[in-house]
Amino acid sequence: MTDANSQAMAAAAARRKVLEGLKTTDNFFRLLTHSSAYLVLILLGAIFVSLVMGGSLAFQTFGLNFLTTEVWNPVTEQFGALAPIYGTIVTSAIAMIVAVPISIGIAVFLTELCPMPLRRPIGIAIELLAGVPSIIYGIWGLFFFAPMLQQYVQPELIAFFKPIPVLNGLFAGPPYGIGILTSALILAMMVLPFITAVCRDVFETVPPVLKEAAYGMGWTTREVVGNVVIPYTRVGIIGGVMLGLGRALGETMAVTFVIGNAHRISESILAPGTTISATIANEFTEAVGDIYTSSLIALGLILFFITFVVLALARFMLMRIEKKAGV
Repeated sequence: MTDANSQAMAAAAARRKVLEGLKTTDNFFRLLTHSSAYLVLILLGAIFVSLVMGGSLAFQTFGLNFLTTEVWNPVTEQFGALAPIYGTIVTSAIAMIVAVPISIGIAVFLTELCPMPLRRPIGIAIELLAGVPSIIYGIWGLFFFAPMLQQYVQPELIAFFKPIPVLNGLFAGPPYGIGILTSALILAMMVLPFITAVCRDVFETVPPVLKEAAYGMGWTTREVVGNVVIPYTRVGIIGGVMLGLGRALGETMAVTFVIGNAHRISESILAPGTTISATIANEFTEAVGDIYTSSLIALGLILFFITFVVLALARFMLMRIEKKAGV
């Protein structure tokens, strides 16, 4: 009995030691994951605080006029953020209008219509586009895409929309080649692989039984996609679109090459313009004086705020969709 008791006690002690080790590692893992999550919040808060402190001089000097003034003159130290804000929003909006339908169409083709031997090569090619550095897009846009638009596309757009009221002003002016439309199209090319990859992945999560049932009822591929695939994956689609929009809002080098970097607001999308990120990239190294530097940092704060608001609204939209789906 003594040997049996001692063996039982030793086994119990060994189990207790193992459980204590597992508890220690579990507590360490929990602490590590919590710390990682809190670190993200700390970094986000630190970025926000540093931008507020750096841009405070600009807002103290110009007040709300900084947001509503188009002038940007480093010589007289008069700065306004309206033109970069306008360029950022317009180029991103045009890029999403162009990229989203094409991305969803490519994803539908890859998951529903593309022959099996071609799915992997086409999918890999699209993913490779996402890995191309932005400066490569900028160089290609400046030396090939912009001259092509100037010679072949923009003159046709100007002639086509000239008799149409409202739209004739949107496509007015000489064909510069570079400008807001060119930068928006480059942005569309850059965000297209991100949106396509996300949409393709979420389309593949649709249970085959749902599509097979729809096909069994005699539905066409268009009806299956419109009534089964897209409604089932709408949350993922919106997430992919928001991912692309975040990339478009903050893109710097490619836009800097082809937008023209002109601090003015023009009715025509063919005219040169600028964005917040392009302005910062072009002028930060040349900023002389506290007000000039503070104005550029204030532009960064505005871009931070725009991106935060857009993503917050997207998250709110997703929550409403998920809640409605749950109900």
